Amino acid sequence: MNLPLRPAPERRRALLGGLGALAALATGPAAFRALAESRGRRTATRAGLAFGTTVSLTLVAEREAAFEPAFRDAFAAIHAVEAAGSLYRSDSALSRLNRDGRLDAPDPLLLTMLHFALTLAERSGGAFDPTVQPLWTLWSESAAKGERPGPQARAEAVTRIGWHHVAADESAIRFTQARMGLTLNGLIQGFAADRVMAALAAHGIADAFVDTGEFAATGAHADGTPWRLGLGAHGDAPSDIIAPFAGFAATSGDDATVFSPDRRDHHIFDPATGLSPTALSRVTVTAPSGLLADGLSTAAFVMGEAAGAALVRLYEGCGARFTAKL
Repeated sequence: MNLPLRPAPERRRALLGGLGALAALATGPAAFRALAESRGRRTATRAGLAFGTTVSLTLVAEREAAFEPAFRDAFAAIHAVEAAGSLYRSDSALSRLNRDGRLDAPDPLLLTMLHFALTLAERSGGAFDPTVQPLWTLWSESAAKGERPGPQARAEAVTRIGWHHVAADESAIRFTQARMGLTLNGLIQGFAADRVMAALAAHGIADAFVDTGEFAATGAHADGTPWRLGLGAHGDAPSDIIAPFAGFAATSGDDATVFSPDRRDHHIFDPATGLSPTALSRVTVTAPSGLLADGLSTAAFVMGEAAGAALVRLYEGCGARFTAKL
Protein backbone atom coordinates (compact mmCIF):
# COMPACT_ATOMS: atom_id res chain seq x y z
CA MET A 1 0.00 0.00 0.00
CA ASN A 2 1.31 3.45 -0.85
CA LEU A 3 1.23 5.52 2.30
CA PRO A 4 1.31 9.31 2.36
CA LEU A 5 4.02 11.40 3.86
CA ARG A 6 2.79 12.65 7.23
CA PRO A 7 4.51 15.84 8.36
CA ALA A 8 5.06 16.04 12.10
CA PRO A 9 4.17 19.19 14.04
CA GLU A 10 7.84 20.15 14.25
CA ARG A 11 7.83 20.92 10.54
CA ARG A 12 5.41 23.78 11.01
CA ARG A 13 7.22 27.11 10.95
CA ALA A 14 5.99 30.24 12.71
CA LEU A 15 4.49 33.37 11.23
CA LEU A 16 5.96 36.36 13.01
CA GLY A 17 4.83 39.94 12.88
CA GLY A 18 2.49 42.59 14.13
CA LEU A 19 -0.66 40.44 14.35
CA GLY A 20 0.47 38.07 17.08
CA ALA A 21 -1.26 34.69 17.26
CA LEU A 22 -3.44 33.54 14.39
CA ALA A 23 -7.15 33.04 14.86
CA ALA A 24 -8.54 29.71 16.01
CA LEU A 25 -9.28 27.15 13.33
CA ALA A 26 -12.34 27.98 11.29
CA THR A 27 -14.86 25.29 10.43
CA GLY A 28 -17.95 26.80 8.82
CA PRO A 29 -18.34 28.71 5.54
CA ALA A 30 -18.62 32.02 7.36
CA ALA A 31 -16.23 31.16 10.18
CA PHE A 32 -13.55 33.75 9.83
CA ARG A 33 -12.51 36.36 12.36
CA ALA A 34 -11.49 39.93 11.72
CA LEU A 35 -8.23 40.20 13.63
CA ALA A 36 -7.29 43.81 13.18
CA GLU A 37 -8.34 47.05 11.62
CA SER A 38 -5.74 49.58 10.57
CA ARG A 39 -5.91 52.44 8.11
CA GLY A 40 -9.41 51.31 7.17
CA ARG A 41 -8.24 47.78 6.32
CA ARG A 42 -9.30 44.53 7.93
CA THR A 43 -7.40 41.29 8.43
CA ALA A 44 -8.92 37.82 8.62
CA THR A 45 -7.54 34.30 8.90
CA ARG A 46 -9.13 31.02 7.98
CA ALA A 47 -7.59 27.60 8.54
CA GLY A 48 -8.44 24.06 7.56
CA LEU A 49 -6.98 20.64 6.85
CA ALA A 50 -5.18 19.61 3.66
CA PHE A 51 -2.23 17.38 2.77
CA GLY A 52 -2.49 15.74 6.19
CA THR A 53 -1.73 18.96 8.04
CA THR A 54 -3.18 22.37 8.90
CA VAL A 55 -3.18 25.07 6.25
CA SER A 56 -4.05 28.70 6.90
CA LEU A 57 -4.64 31.86 4.92
CA THR A 58 -4.39 35.40 6.27
CA LEU A 59 -5.95 38.07 4.06
CA VAL A 60 -6.10 41.86 4.20
CA ALA A 61 -8.92 43.81 2.56
CA GLU A 62 -10.75 47.09 2.90
CA ARG A 63 -14.18 45.45 3.00
CA GLU A 64 -15.17 42.50 5.17
CA ALA A 65 -17.40 41.27 2.35
CA ALA A 66 -14.27 40.63 0.24
CA PHE A 67 -13.08 37.83 2.50
CA GLU A 68 -15.68 35.13 1.95
CA PRO A 69 -15.41 34.73 -1.86
CA ALA A 70 -11.62 34.93 -1.69
CA PHE A 71 -11.41 32.27 1.02
CA ARG A 72 -13.89 30.08 -0.86
CA ASP A 73 -11.92 30.07 -4.11
CA ALA A 74 -8.54 29.80 -2.37
CA PHE A 75 -9.56 26.68 -0.47
CA ALA A 76 -11.19 25.30 -3.61
CA ALA A 77 -7.79 25.68 -5.30
CA ILE A 78 -6.14 23.69 -2.50
CA HIS A 79 -8.74 20.93 -2.76
CA ALA A 80 -8.25 20.75 -6.54
CA VAL A 81 -4.52 20.20 -6.05
CA GLU A 82 -5.27 17.51 -3.47
CA ALA A 83 -7.67 15.78 -5.86
CA ALA A 84 -4.96 15.73 -8.50
CA GLY A 85 -1.87 14.69 -6.59
CA SER A 86 -2.34 13.97 -2.89
CA LEU A 87 -1.49 10.52 -1.56
CA TYR A 88 -3.68 11.25 1.46
CA ARG A 89 -6.67 10.77 -0.80
CA SER A 90 -7.28 7.27 -2.13
CA ASP A 91 -9.45 8.74 -4.87
CA SER A 92 -6.88 11.26 -6.14
CA ALA A 93 -5.65 10.98 -9.69
CA LEU A 94 -2.17 10.14 -8.41
CA SER A 95 -3.43 7.38 -6.13
CA ARG A 96 -5.31 5.84 -9.04
CA LEU A 97 -2.17 5.99 -11.17
CA ASN A 98 -0.16 4.21 -8.49
CA ARG A 99 -2.77 1.47 -8.20
CA ASP A 100 -3.21 0.86 -11.91
CA GLY A 101 0.16 1.83 -13.39
CA ARG A 102 -1.65 3.95 -15.96
CA LEU A 103 -3.96 6.94 -15.93
CA ASP A 104 -5.85 8.00 -19.03
CA ALA A 105 -6.86 11.64 -19.61
CA PRO A 106 -4.91 12.82 -16.56
CA ASP A 107 -5.88 15.85 -14.52
CA PRO A 108 -4.09 18.91 -15.99
CA LEU A 109 -2.90 19.90 -12.50
CA LEU A 110 -1.30 16.49 -12.08
CA LEU A 111 0.40 16.85 -15.45
CA THR A 112 1.75 20.28 -14.51
CA MET A 113 3.29 18.93 -11.32
CA LEU A 114 4.62 15.79 -12.97
CA HIS A 115 6.21 17.58 -15.91
CA PHE A 116 7.99 19.91 -13.50
CA ALA A 117 9.08 16.95 -11.36
CA LEU A 118 10.52 15.06 -14.33
CA THR A 119 12.39 18.14 -15.56
CA LEU A 120 13.83 18.74 -12.10
CA ALA A 121 14.80 15.07 -11.89
CA GLU A 122 16.83 15.46 -15.06
CA ARG A 123 18.45 18.73 -14.01
CA SER A 124 19.35 17.40 -10.57
CA GLY A 125 20.90 14.23 -11.96
CA GLY A 126 18.17 12.16 -10.36
CA ALA A 127 18.65 13.57 -6.84
CA PHE A 128 15.03 14.68 -7.04
CA ASP A 129 13.02 11.71 -8.29
CA PRO A 130 9.22 11.52 -7.99
CA THR A 131 9.34 7.73 -8.28
CA VAL A 132 10.83 7.21 -4.78
CA GLN A 133 7.45 6.11 -3.42
CA PRO A 134 8.60 2.44 -3.12
CA LEU A 135 11.19 3.63 -0.57
CA TRP A 136 8.56 5.41 1.49
CA THR A 137 6.43 2.25 1.49
CA LEU A 138 9.43 0.11 2.51
CA TRP A 139 10.55 2.39 5.33
CA SER A 140 7.09 3.07 6.73
CA GLU A 141 6.11 -0.59 6.74
CA SER A 142 9.41 -1.57 8.35
CA ALA A 143 9.03 1.13 10.98
CA ALA A 144 5.54 -0.14 11.80
CA LYS A 145 7.19 -3.48 12.68
CA GLY A 146 9.89 -1.80 14.75
CA GLU A 147 12.51 -2.69 12.14
CA ARG A 148 14.99 -0.94 9.85
CA PRO A 149 15.03 -2.23 6.26
CA GLY A 150 18.23 -4.07 5.44
CA PRO A 151 20.54 -3.61 2.45
CA GLN A 152 18.83 -6.25 0.34
CA ALA A 153 15.36 -4.79 0.83
CA ARG A 154 16.62 -1.29 0.09
CA ALA A 155 18.44 -2.45 -3.03
CA GLU A 156 15.30 -4.16 -4.31
CA ALA A 157 13.24 -1.00 -3.77
CA VAL A 158 15.85 1.09 -5.59
CA THR A 159 15.46 -1.12 -8.67
CA ARG A 160 11.85 0.10 -8.91
CA ILE A 161 12.88 3.77 -8.94
CA GLY A 162 13.66 5.79 -12.05
CA TRP A 163 12.03 8.97 -13.30
CA HIS A 164 12.88 8.02 -16.90
CA HIS A 165 10.42 5.11 -16.59
CA VAL A 166 7.47 7.52 -16.50
CA ALA A 167 5.75 8.46 -19.76
CA ALA A 168 3.38 11.40 -19.55
CA ASP A 169 1.33 13.45 -21.98
CA GLU A 170 -2.20 14.80 -22.22
CA SER A 171 -3.58 11.42 -23.24
CA ALA A 172 -2.11 9.29 -20.44
CA ILE A 173 0.50 8.81 -17.73
CA ARG A 174 2.00 5.35 -17.48
CA PHE A 175 4.87 3.48 -15.89
CA THR A 176 7.16 1.61 -18.25
CA GLN A 177 8.44 -0.61 -15.45
CA ALA A 178 6.51 -2.84 -13.08
CA ARG A 179 5.75 -2.09 -9.42
CA MET A 180 6.60 1.60 -9.55
CA GLY A 181 4.97 4.38 -7.59
CA LEU A 182 4.92 8.17 -7.76
CA THR A 183 4.93 10.72 -4.98
CA LEU A 184 4.64 14.46 -5.44
CA ASN A 185 5.02 15.21 -1.73
CA GLY A 186 8.29 16.98 -2.51
CA LEU A 187 6.49 19.78 -4.37
CA ILE A 188 2.70 19.58 -3.99
CA GLN A 189 2.35 22.00 -1.07
CA GLY A 190 4.42 24.60 -2.87
CA PHE A 191 2.26 24.17 -5.96
CA ALA A 192 -0.83 24.60 -3.81
CA ALA A 193 0.58 27.92 -2.60
CA ASP A 194 0.90 29.01 -6.24
CA ARG A 195 -2.71 28.13 -6.94
CA VAL A 196 -3.93 29.91 -3.81
CA MET A 197 -2.06 33.08 -4.66
CA ALA A 198 -3.54 33.03 -8.16
CA ALA A 199 -7.05 32.63 -6.73
CA LEU A 200 -6.52 35.52 -4.32
CA ALA A 201 -5.14 37.76 -7.07
CA ALA A 202 -8.27 37.07 -9.11
CA HIS A 203 -10.26 38.59 -6.24
CA GLY A 204 -8.00 41.61 -6.04
CA ILE A 205 -6.36 40.54 -2.77
CA ALA A 206 -2.95 42.22 -2.83
CA ASP A 207 -1.97 41.55 0.80
CA ALA A 208 -1.92 37.98 2.05
CA PHE A 209 0.10 35.37 3.90
CA VAL A 210 -0.43 31.77 2.82
CA ASP A 211 0.64 28.63 4.68
CA THR A 212 -0.02 25.41 2.78
CA GLY A 213 2.83 23.61 4.51
CA GLU A 214 5.07 25.84 2.41
CA PHE A 215 4.73 29.60 2.39
CA ALA A 216 3.77 32.55 0.22
CA ALA A 217 3.26 36.22 0.96
CA THR A 218 2.37 39.37 -0.92
CA GLY A 219 2.00 42.94 0.23
CA ALA A 220 1.99 43.54 3.99
CA HIS A 221 -0.05 43.55 7.18
CA ALA A 222 -3.01 45.91 7.42
CA ASP A 223 -0.83 48.49 9.17
CA GLY A 224 1.84 48.30 6.47
CA THR A 225 4.24 46.15 8.51
CA PRO A 226 6.06 43.65 6.26
CA TRP A 227 5.38 39.95 6.64
CA ARG A 228 8.04 37.95 8.48
CA LEU A 229 8.69 34.21 8.31
CA GLY A 230 10.26 32.19 11.11
CA LEU A 231 12.19 29.08 10.06
CA GLY A 232 13.07 25.93 11.92
CA ALA A 233 10.96 26.79 14.94
CA HIS A 234 11.49 24.71 18.06
CA GLY A 235 8.85 25.75 20.55
CA ASP A 236 8.52 29.52 20.31
CA ALA A 237 12.05 30.26 19.11
CA PRO A 238 12.68 30.17 15.34
CA SER A 239 16.30 29.57 14.42
CA ASP A 240 16.15 31.91 11.43
CA ILE A 241 13.88 34.69 10.20
CA ILE A 242 13.20 36.00 6.71
CA ALA A 243 12.21 39.65 7.07
CA PRO A 244 10.70 41.16 5.10
CA PHE A 245 9.15 38.12 3.49
CA ALA A 246 7.48 38.24 0.08
CA GLY A 247 7.22 35.63 -2.64
CA PHE A 248 7.51 31.92 -1.88
CA ALA A 249 9.57 29.81 0.53
CA ALA A 250 9.83 26.08 1.16
CA THR A 251 11.81 24.05 3.66
CA SER A 252 12.97 20.45 3.54
CA GLY A 253 14.23 19.08 6.84
CA ASP A 254 15.14 15.91 8.69
CA ASP A 255 12.58 16.52 11.46
CA ALA A 256 9.32 16.08 9.56
CA THR A 257 8.90 12.29 9.62
CA VAL A 258 11.66 10.26 11.23
CA PHE A 259 12.40 6.55 11.33
CA SER A 260 15.18 6.73 13.94
CA PRO A 261 15.54 8.75 17.17
CA ASP A 262 18.72 10.43 15.94
CA ARG A 263 16.97 11.55 12.72
CA ARG A 264 19.53 9.71 10.63
CA ASP A 265 16.66 7.93 8.88
CA HIS A 266 13.82 10.15 7.76
CA HIS A 267 11.35 10.83 4.94
CA ILE A 268 13.80 12.35 2.44
CA PHE A 269 15.57 9.62 0.48
CA ASP A 270 18.56 9.48 -1.82
CA PRO A 271 17.09 7.60 -4.81
CA ALA A 272 20.47 6.01 -5.53
CA THR A 273 20.96 4.38 -2.12
CA GLY A 274 17.56 4.13 -0.47
CA LEU A 275 18.97 5.92 2.58
CA SER A 276 18.43 9.44 3.90
CA PRO A 277 21.15 12.03 3.18
CA THR A 278 23.05 12.82 6.37
CA ALA A 279 24.95 16.06 5.68
CA LEU A 280 22.13 18.54 6.19
CA SER A 281 19.43 19.16 8.74
CA ARG A 282 17.43 21.72 6.76
CA VAL A 283 17.31 23.54 3.42
CA THR A 284 15.09 26.55 2.79
CA VAL A 285 14.65 27.88 -0.74
CA THR A 286 13.02 31.17 -1.69
CA ALA A 287 11.76 31.43 -5.24
CA PRO A 288 9.35 33.20 -7.60
CA SER A 289 6.94 30.26 -7.33
CA GLY A 290 6.01 27.76 -4.66
CA LEU A 291 6.45 24.84 -7.04
CA LEU A 292 10.03 25.88 -7.70
CA ALA A 293 10.83 26.59 -4.04
CA ASP A 294 9.42 23.26 -2.86
CA GLY A 295 11.04 21.10 -5.52
CA LEU A 296 14.43 22.81 -5.23
CA SER A 297 14.52 22.50 -1.44
CA THR A 298 14.01 18.74 -1.73
CA ALA A 299 16.59 18.34 -4.49
CA ALA A 300 19.17 20.50 -2.70
CA PHE A 301 18.74 18.54 0.52
CA VAL A 302 19.62 15.31 -1.29
CA MET A 303 22.50 16.85 -3.25
CA GLY A 304 24.21 18.54 -0.31
CA GLU A 305 25.19 22.18 0.12
CA ALA A 306 27.72 22.68 -2.69
CA ALA A 307 25.85 20.84 -5.44
CA GLY A 308 22.47 21.98 -4.13
CA ALA A 309 23.51 25.63 -4.16
CA ALA A 310 24.77 25.23 -7.71
CA LEU A 311 21.40 23.81 -8.77
CA VAL A 312 19.49 26.65 -7.12
CA ARG A 313 21.67 29.21 -8.90
CA LEU A 314 20.46 27.86 -12.24
CA TYR A 315 17.04 29.35 -11.51
CA GLU A 316 16.63 33.10 -11.65
CA GLY A 317 15.33 34.76 -8.51
CA CYS A 318 16.01 31.78 -6.23
CA GLY A 319 18.11 31.59 -3.08
CA ALA A 320 18.89 28.88 -0.54
CA ARG A 321 19.75 28.66 3.16
CA PHE A 322 21.49 25.50 4.37
CA THR A 323 21.69 24.16 7.91
CA ALA A 324 24.24 21.42 8.49
CA LYS A 325 23.39 18.45 10.68
CA LEU A 326 25.05 18.80 14.07
